[in-house]
Amino acid sequence: MSRFADLKGYVDALEDDFSKFYDKGNKAAGTRVRKAMQDLKGMAQDIRVEVQNKKNG
Repeated sequence: MSRFADLKGYVDALEDDFSKFYDKGNKAAGTRVRKAMQDLKGMAQDIRVEVQNKKNG
């Protein structure tokens, strides 16, 4: 369950950059959001693999 907490904490930490980009138009924040989304994609894939292995194991 710690993976879920890590994932949730990571998303919560992005709130400031999302706000800066969408509300204030800060382009640097947009770059950080894009990078974070790529990292999130990797985290999600790792969790998918872990769940699949646990399910089949």
